[in-house]
Amino acid sequence: MTAEAREWTIPDDREAVRDALTAWYADDHRDFPWRRTDDPYAILVSEVMSQQTQLSRVVEAWEEFLERWPTTAELTAADRAAIVGFWTDHSLGYNNRAKYLHEAAQQVEAEYDGDFPTTPDELQELMGVGPYTANAVASFAFNDGDAVVDTNVKRVLYRAFDVPDDDSAFETAARELMPNDRSRVWNNAIMELGGVACEQTPRCDEAGCPWREWCTAYASGDFTAPDVPSQPSFEGSRRQFRGRVIATLRAYDDLDLDTLGHRIRVDYTQDGEYGREWLEGLVTDLESDGLVEFDRNGDEFTVRLKR
Repeated sequence: MTAEAREWTIPDDREAVRDALTAWYADDHRDFPWRRTDDPYAILVSEVMSQQTQLSRVVEAWEEFLERWPTTAELTAADRAAIVGFWTDHSLGYNNRAKYLHEAAQQVEAEYDGDFPTTPDELQELMGVGPYTANAVASFAFNDGDAVVDTNVKRVLYRAFDVPDDDSAFETAARELMPNDRSRVWNNAIMELGGVACEQTPRCDEAGCPWREWCTAYASGDFTAPDVPSQPSFEGSRRQFRGRVIATLRAYDDLDLDTLGHRIRVDYTQDGEYGREWLEGLVTDLESDGLVEFDRNGDEFTVRLKR
């Protein structure tokens, strides 16, 4: 059945559907530390860290980050190289996310006098904060967000209520389901459902899924789900070598391009597939992201972290 032809309905007894999910979540859920705070800064840090990293690995990094920079004021005053270095050391994905987090903290201090904006639209004005992250912070910090729609939520809605694989349909269904003025608990609960019960390989009975009596997939046994793009392999990726450049430059005041190349790749040769042209492209990208700077004088090319 195509997405256009797939028919879907939210059950008439919506209050029962809502109550079942929130009661299930209240009874037992993963106890991540950012779920115990309504500090928008701490929540923003958790959201940015979680974008490319398993939640179990984020906990330690999140706690260490906030111990080192507990407020936007302290993050604003920090050296960007130290923040990017922390990101690289903890393998938290693209290190330009650390740069954007630093810039967002500076905005909060300079433009909002240290107080976070509270609505999704306002939060999107912060550097690097897109619609999903803005909505998550508004929901979890201020209980003032829209329904969150991530991969887990899409999978739940597709299976439970036959919502087609279409972003506008997912958003409509999610809005219809979410109770008024309860975005904090609701968004946590439905994402938890997708994360522990309605995974790609479902655990309906083992996890005590609260929506089994309404779920189309549970009734039919057909647990297909929307296609989810696979995460590109980290090993050998451009992302991996961006991180290696940053980590290497942290140990030196500056390096010429060829010395840097030999330090990040054993197969680096000036004219090879992974040679000067490849490395110049990598360094230029990092310079565009505001993470490194370089001097070029003929064949001389010296790179350093941007301070």
